[in-house]
Amino acid sequence: MSQTRAAVCRAFKTPLVIEDLTLAPPDAGEVEVSLKACAICHSDIAYADGAWGGELPAVYGHEAAGVVTALGPGVSTHAIGDRVIVTLIKSCGNCDACGAHMPAICSGSHPATPLTTSNGEPVNRAMYCGAFAEKVVVGTSQIADIPDDMPFDVASLLSCGVITGVGAVVNAAKVKPGENVVVIGAGGVGLNAIQGARIAGAGRIIAVDLVAEKLDDALDFGATDGILASSDNPAEAVHKLLGKGADAVFVAVGAIKAFSTAPDYLAPRGRVVLVGIPPSGDLATYEPANISSTGQSFIGTKMGDTVLARDIPWLTELYQQGRLKLDELISARWSLDQINEAIADTRTGAARRNVIVFD
Repeated sequence: MSQTRAAVCRAFKTPLVIEDLTLAPPDAGEVEVSLKACAICHSDIAYADGAWGGELPAVYGHEAAGVVTALGPGVSTHAIGDRVIVTLIKSCGNCDACGAHMPAICSGSHPATPLTTSNGEPVNRAMYCGAFAEKVVVGTSQIADIPDDMPFDVASLLSCGVITGVGAVVNAAKVKPGENVVVIGAGGVGLNAIQGARIAGAGRIIAVDLVAEKLDDALDFGATDGILASSDNPAEAVHKLLGKGADAVFVAVGAIKAFSTAPDYLAPRGRVVLVGIPPSGDLATYEPANISSTGQSFIGTKMGDTVLARDIPWLTELYQQGRLKLDELISARWSLDQINEAIADTRTGAARRNVIVFD
């Protein structure tokens, strides 16, 4: 057993509490990772607000990077001292999803939490990670090696925001060179969808957001155009700009209105890609006749349909070549003791990504 300081959620919609927890040693197929950085994703905040339920007390956080410090029995794929990212993509290797190379939607085993309080109370390791903590125990399928010269705070972004945004474009939508793209929401995931579209060779890349400053960010990351979502008719503006609708529309926010209006931006045979996740129970509306009569479609994607062994080496290579912006995604760095301040700042919507940095 080892000890770890962690930010614990004991009641939804309340500040997290820093506690000393006991962390069980890694079991077969698991490793312990001492974290160096963990970014704050809006999904962590949604969970802590109770948007998707879940057991409490819990430790959230799932976008992390650090160093392997212990190995479970039989682990031979990694060694102590390996520099890795930590993700929520836990693959059992046996279910239908894993067999189809879709580990992000694995339906396999759900191991018990390794976290307990000093009096033995179980603490939920949310999203299989619990990375708002100094140490985590995770499955080997959840980690991927990173280069020795890659900063940990930068690398942590690869664990969710980057693979979700870029992967939605490249893996899920399979955007082709010359296709026109709309990205609704220019936050952390949306900026990476914009980067993905640029890397894929998209023709026009149009960002739609409520905040003018975020449209400026979008242009910095590769958007060719920006449209305020609060304008009279942003979908009509897209059609005028392109002479038709978009080939692919990426909904990179959790606001339900964005899901309902996304088909309005489409060209015939275009596709809406559902990237953001609204609270459970929220319902979008659309007119099915318009979708079927124009050959349009909806695509759902989780974590950008990422396969870590395939996608992380490619993305780190793009970063090293200067073709993938990562440093520019970090808005601010915070200590674990400042996590509630960092979350409050993230809630404003102004931050690209706030990162918790561990000593």
